[in-house]
Amino acid sequence: MDNSPIFTNDTITFGLLMLALGFVFYTESRTTGFWSKFYKIVPGLFMAYMVPAILTSFGLISPEWETVNEANEVVKHKSNIYFITSRFLLPAALVLMTLSIDLKGVFNLGWRALIMFFTGTIGIIIGGPIAILLISIVSPETVGGAGPDAVWRGLSTLAGSWIGGGANQTAMLEIYGYNQKLYGGMVFVDIVVANIWMAILLIGIGKRDKINKWLKADTSSIDSLKEKVSNFTEGIKKTPTLTDYMLMLAIAFGTVSIAHLLSGYIAPYFDKLVSEISNSTTRNMFTFLGSGFFWMISLSTVIAIFLSYTKARNYEGAGASKIGSVFIYILVASIGMKMDLNLIFDNVGLIAVGLVWMSIHAGLLILVAKLIKAPYFFMAVGSQANVGGAASAPIVASAFHPSLATVGVLLAVFGYAIGTISAIVCTILMELASAS
Repeated sequence: MDNSPIFTNDTITFGLLMLALGFVFYTESRTTGFWSKFYKIVPGLFMAYMVPAILTSFGLISPEWETVNEANEVVKHKSNIYFITSRFLLPAALVLMTLSIDLKGVFNLGWRALIMFFTGTIGIIIGGPIAILLISIVSPETVGGAGPDAVWRGLSTLAGSWIGGGANQTAMLEIYGYNQKLYGGMVFVDIVVANIWMAILLIGIGKRDKINKWLKADTSSIDSLKEKVSNFTEGIKKTPTLTDYMLMLAIAFGTVSIAHLLSGYIAPYFDKLVSEISNSTTRNMFTFLGSGFFWMISLSTVIAIFLSYTKARNYEGAGASKIGSVFIYILVASIGMKMDLNLIFDNVGLIAVGLVWMSIHAGLLILVAKLIKAPYFFMAVGSQANVGGAASAPIVASAFHPSLATVGVLLAVFGYAIGTISAIVCTILMELASAS
């Protein structure tokens, strides 16, 4: 077995991703001709995600692949690019984008933000069992199985991933004992469906004004926060020097290093603490506290919020959030690289379950947003805080404005906290739906 991409060296792969981003930014900057019309329909952030996906689909690059060695053993290989961007660049971006945050303004965004987040959670909880019932009418074998092979057990891991993240997903795998040999298929469905949904949200960002008009949304709190941050930035704007750039990077990556250092102590401590809880259900509810990624993102954000009350916030005038945006775009490209469009047709049945599931999540969000007149920002970020977690919620939030990235992180933390218990409720309903 050899499914190696043409380029397996991460240095070359990273260069191709940067060339892809360069292509997107160059074409987006065109003010006339085809590209000018194209980007009025398709946002640049979506293209930054999709071009790497196309490179993966054509076999030029790949997030992981397998080869056979001389002993006829299958050897698995994995690109480290996403790990580096999510562990180094994402927290650094959050620091740089949070320096100028107006925390009071964030809290003034009001109750609609929380309502849309919890609506997204409910959409995932009820979406799973409804999807099973609907697909069972057309293809009962797709949602069948018994014992450890039961599909509802595998779908429990999707529920954990889509209301929280990787730690919650692993907890669900442990709780319901799904066949580990089949687990890879569920991970694949997770990647495909979640990435398709993220792509749709990114396209929607380019049409947010029309969407908000249709929703009759009240965007005053968001506009007020963006205006306040923009006015602050204009007031301290300066031509950045090399010293400014070096100090901004020092603040960003210095904070990231502190967050990594502290999470290296805190995560194992909580992991040990949680493992000693006798009740297995309660124990798995708090599995996320043993996640180093959770603590690293949380600590980076907390330190950045603290720095926003110091003179460090003035670095926004030298372009702190712009550097943060560069890191975010590189992260988006690395996420896009994980999407192989060819594989969508490899497991049509389970992907259909996932798409129906996500459609119910989306439909409920749209319904509630229409009823409470919530802006598209709350709908998109509330959804990604559930489905994508801390890795992608800030991406969607910052696409509206860099100062809003922290909103995505704060909501994603809610997702971590309620992920496992919500996924358990969803799984109980899915088991009942499978038995009916």
